Amino acid sequence: MTATSNQTKIEVHNLSKRFGSVQAVSRVTFNVRSGELLGLLGPSGSGKTTVLRMLAGLESPTEGDIVVDGRRINDLSVQERNVGFVFQHYALFKHLSVHENVAFGLRIRKWNAEDIRGRVTELLALMSLQDLGGRYPHQLSGGQRQRVAIARALASRPKMLLLDEPFGAVDAKVRQELREWLIRLHHDLNVTSLFVTHDQEEAMEVSDRIIVFSKGRLEQVGTPAEIYEEPATEFVARFIGAMNILEAEVRAGVARIGPFEFPSPASRDGQKVRVGFRPYSVKVSEEPEHFRLQARLRHIYFLGVAYRLEIETADGFVLRSRMNKEEFSRRRFEIGSPVSFAITEFRMLPDAAERGSPPPVPLPPGSPLTP
Repeated sequence: MTATSNQTKIEVHNLSKRFGSVQAVSRVTFNVRSGELLGLLGPSGSGKTTVLRMLAGLESPTEGDIVVDGRRINDLSVQERNVGFVFQHYALFKHLSVHENVAFGLRIRKWNAEDIRGRVTELLALMSLQDLGGRYPHQLSGGQRQRVAIARALASRPKMLLLDEPFGAVDAKVRQELREWLIRLHHDLNVTSLFVTHDQEEAMEVSDRIIVFSKGRLEQVGTPAEIYEEPATEFVARFIGAMNILEAEVRAGVARIGPFEFPSPASRDGQKVRVGFRPYSVKVSEEPEHFRLQARLRHIYFLGVAYRLEIETADGFVLRSRMNKEEFSRRRFEIGSPVSFAITEFRMLPDAAERGSPPPVPLPPGSPLTP
């Protein structure tokens, strides 16, 4: 199928939503670029689905504006917004065939029969469902039902496609297949799309950019790499991937806690700071004299493509390290045995009143934490 172009641009300005005394969304501002696939990520209750429903017209903002292609759409009905919406649990009509489910919205819009037939045929082929048009939802797998739901949402050529936890009702293997399928579909159609998920891996894999939400607030907007490598808040640092976080006190330009010392020249003496470092920045050796810092190996987790090691210092600090399979196979680790370790990179995490994380700091040679 020839790729189509949808140049829809979405702007959200100071969007808020209250349900009685509950502030579900608080002054959220962001833009969606033309043809972008934007992930809305956060834990349950963070406000991401409420934002999606306000974009669709299923909820009305308490405050703020939604602007699509330069036009404020707050007061437009769902039908007037020309939005395709995909729910987590498919919401297919059980009594209608696959073909009729996809055609349903077009009949409501009074398309002529020939155009409906052509559009449905086109979409079923695009979704690899061309041989299943006569089946009913109960005769399909979960992955097939979700593809029908997406085809139905795309039938009227919407200005934007909104997906609410689109893969939440299928098992892990189908979920992975649908992620890859959605990326290919978006590349072919280039329709401006937003999808909600609480799965960090899913958001990182599928999205062009990610918005991270927490307690109704927008925490950070960025590419998957920016979100992971440059967390703007401590919440993002903790929520996206694993991070070791220590609270230290600054003395003479050094943040100190237990056996750890981190250069912190911009901080005041006596200031409490939080230091974060990813597991891949913790290097561990089974030889106690290889690195300067000492610990005990508490546990080994097999992650398929890598191993996660959990170590504990004599002071009771527990850290996580990550090691690829090839390197692990060359080691002779035993749970409970002494190990040595080093930290190669860290960052000072912003406090609750700050936004924007300083860049990671490589530890200099000769530091007590380095090899």
